[in-house]
Amino acid sequence: MSEQERAARRQRLEVLREAGCEPFPARVGPWQPIAALRAKFDGFDTETLEEKAERTAVVGRVIASRSFGKLLFLTLLEDGERIQVSAKKAQLTPELFQFMKGLDVADFVRVEGLVWRTRTGELTVDTEDAQLLAKALRPLPEKWHGLQDVEARFRQRYLDLLVNEDARRIALLRSRTLRAMRDHLDSRGFIEVETPALQPLYGGAAARPFETHHNTYDQRLYLRISDELYLKRLVVGGLDRVYEIAHNFRNEGVSRKHNPEFTMMECYQAFADYRDMMDLSEAMLRDIANTVVGGEQLPYQGGVIDFKGPWPRVTLRDKLLEGTGIDIRANADLPSLLKAADEAGLSHGDAPNWGNLVDDLFSEYVEPKLIQPTFITDYPVELSPLAKRLPDDPNFVERFEVFIAGMEIGNAFSELNDPDDQRRRLEAQSVARDEGDEEAHPLDEDYLRALEHGLPPTGGLGIGVDRLVMILADAPNLREVILFPHLRAES
Repeated sequence: MSEQERAARRQRLEVLREAGCEPFPARVGPWQPIAALRAKFDGFDTETLEEKAERTAVVGRVIASRSFGKLLFLTLLEDGERIQVSAKKAQLTPELFQFMKGLDVADFVRVEGLVWRTRTGELTVDTEDAQLLAKALRPLPEKWHGLQDVEARFRQRYLDLLVNEDARRIALLRSRTLRAMRDHLDSRGFIEVETPALQPLYGGAAARPFETHHNTYDQRLYLRISDELYLKRLVVGGLDRVYEIAHNFRNEGVSRKHNPEFTMMECYQAFADYRDMMDLSEAMLRDIANTVVGGEQLPYQGGVIDFKGPWPRVTLRDKLLEGTGIDIRANADLPSLLKAADEAGLSHGDAPNWGNLVDDLFSEYVEPKLIQPTFITDYPVELSPLAKRLPDDPNFVERFEVFIAGMEIGNAFSELNDPDDQRRRLEAQSVARDEGDEEAHPLDEDYLRALEHGLPPTGGLGIGVDRLVMILADAPNLREVILFPHLRAES
């Protein structure tokens, strides 16, 4: 916006004030939603509207203005719906007509008058009275064509929502997704709970936390990386089916599928295991797709994702063997796995242990190819300090991740409820931390004490809400589905 245009708008603001018009009034008179107005009158022809001669009032933001000398047309936008209003010089006082002509695009106004239809058939409200509701000191993006700068869209999401229909569509779809998720869990007897976002000791995932400080208690606190350990404390306390849709915070990289602040649904069910969680997640995600998108086959980035089941259930070992030719059971230590990867010509980082190298190879060579919904099961114990071991192989645990469109959407365990085994695992994580693994899980004595009071066999499941919405909305990037994604500071 030019300084000249900004100055002109401020000058019109002062003119309004000098004329006794409050540009930011505290009250709005009675009005009818544009959607309700259209539902009532869209089916009426010109003659019927003239016979009814019904008076109404609408409110909205001016998004277009057309002047034909003695006749003025404005388009108002309210809650995603549009209506045309007219102002006829011959029927209005000079002051009111001049007021209508002086409205800027982006101003908010209330217009009251009769409903009629123009010669072109456009449903219109004819101005008999009007009230300025808010004066806009900046215009909308040029010519109503939308924001062209991608980063500007995310920094100024309010404008993105106004001028890009797809941004509004995604915001509404996200809301419907959360509602459908809650409805499905509620129907299964789960109760929604809340756990602390500020935690004296973070846990429940392998991630680096954000730190903060509580001034009154002079206490270091962490923004949660997961709500898992608190939710399982509730199961210990007798709340057998609980869930939370929570904001988590992980001090990690940013990419098209990573944001440091993200939304996750976690649920825990007593007297269940990871197989029950597979059944739950498949049924819930299919139900959400049907409810939100209206079907089980979804377009995604030029392809089609089919939510119709049953979804394949494949062990991590078998899928990695298929994708790389490496059998991780035959290469069950770090040196032999490194050697096998080098001989296969596979790139790999400097993983601190065997389990992390398995994860790196899987993420690089298998995960991007998992387009259709697929359960990958039975993970190395090093990657899963909170999950039960497989009965027939203590080096692996009862865990699965569900992948869709080349992304992990969900993660689940048969929760480890043996307090002694849990202590040994967390102590091993402490050693890994001392050796430089910044994402190793801290040892939580209070959680161990809770386990000693008895946790029943429990299945736990986490679903990444942002990535799920990406798929449902056919969006290529997390930033499209998070209303205010984290960005670098503006220079």
